[in-house]
Amino acid sequence: MGTLYYGGSATPIHIEDRALAHLKVVIATKLRRDESFTVSWVHPEDQERGRSTVWIHPAIPLRFVFDDPEPTPLSRDWIEALASSANSTGGISLIAEHFDTGPVDVDDESPQVVSVAPED
Repeated sequence: MGTLYYGGSATPIHIEDRALAHLKVVIATKLRRDESFTVSWVHPEDQERGRSTVWIHPAIPLRFVFDDPEPTPLSRDWIEALASSANSTGGISLIAEHFDTGPVDVDDESPQVVSVAPED
């Protein structure tokens, strides 16, 4: 389980390493272009019920921490889906129940471990 530290928030955002690795690529690309967007997720079962959204902006500090010391294999399709979602008005929506499915073969045509959809 990786962690995203965003701004001065006292609450770190826990995201499965593989999902965080893909999210990191999209965030870094968008911020390098000086573009802002949102990332949303439903709170895990061990937290207060609800959902959260953060506004990702180049002026707000962030740090990615991965539990696994080895880099995760990346899926071009997953990165493209996240990037497309980041460019939409709803931003990126991470669905937590898809995070624990384990590694996905990057050459596999099967569905990705994270679903992205515009927020309601």
